[in-house]
Amino acid sequence: MKFRKVAVLTLIGAMAMSMTAFADSDLSKLSGDISCTGSSALQPLVQAAADKFADVAPGVNITVDAGGSGQGLQNVSDGTSTVGDSDVFAEEKLDQDKAAELVDHQVCAIGMAVVVSQDVADGGVKSLTTDQLVSIFTGETTNWKDVGGPDEDITLVLRPEGSGTRATFDKYALGGAEEAGEAMENDNSAELQKALQDTNGSVGYLALSYILPDNAKDAMKGIATVAINDVEPTLENIYSGKYDVWAYEHMYTKGDADEATQAFIDYITGDFSDDVESLGYCVSSKLTKTDGHTGTEDAAATTEAAATTEAQ
Repeated sequence: MKFRKVAVLTLIGAMAMSMTAFADSDLSKLSGDISCTGSSALQPLVQAAADKFADVAPGVNITVDAGGSGQGLQNVSDGTSTVGDSDVFAEEKLDQDKAAELVDHQVCAIGMAVVVSQDVADGGVKSLTTDQLVSIFTGETTNWKDVGGPDEDITLVLRPEGSGTRATFDKYALGGAEEAGEAMENDNSAELQKALQDTNGSVGYLALSYILPDNAKDAMKGIATVAINDVEPTLENIYSGKYDVWAYEHMYTKGDADEATQAFIDYITGDFSDDVESLGYCVSSKLTKTDGHTGTEDAAATTEAAATTEAQ
């Protein structure tokens, strides 16, 4: 059973296609409106690309909003947005029939990192094991002293269930364990950063696009990243396969993209690709270990569940 149409390009192939597209048509003559909604992790890249794309295609108006991967996928499925930005594969959030209507344009990959308030880091928490993370985020461990930190209560700053960042973190950092506690109302990384800054003893997680870029330094004041199993959350460690908390970034369209939208996506994977790493994202072609990140495992699980339901 086929779950999705996939328009996945390697970076080299995408660049070649992009240059061909530019040679065959004048982007300055394009017009139209493109609305991108969904992943807060992907939002900085899409917004930066939209700003630059406006210079070569001034007739195309692009709006970029977050709201979470689940919301973005629902929006593009319903037709209320042109593109659904997502950290997860569509079938992980939508019914299989709706997911099958979408075309997946993978543009890069993104890592997620554990972040704590500065007092926790200063108190000795520099790295946590997988077991310690699970114990913390499921509410079993409630004081930092139990994991080598200061004697203070742990405050969880959690993302809403529709968040693709949350889905990625839960799957790859927590091994599928369910987070405990009240989540934020909105999937807003800036609000999460501020909550961590304002709350001693707090812990959460962020996409590297909110941590690594030069313009993220002010937002990271008062909070610090934490290694997992003594492996730091860096692009180099993701590329080498040492750090496994990452996901592909998707820009879904309902059916084939229209001319302007396809040109914008080609621009991101082509001319704009030189900016990907400086914004905190991974170039997909540099990934050396992708087992467990391709979405085939989730598709297989969905197929098995559907078959079981039909049999009953």
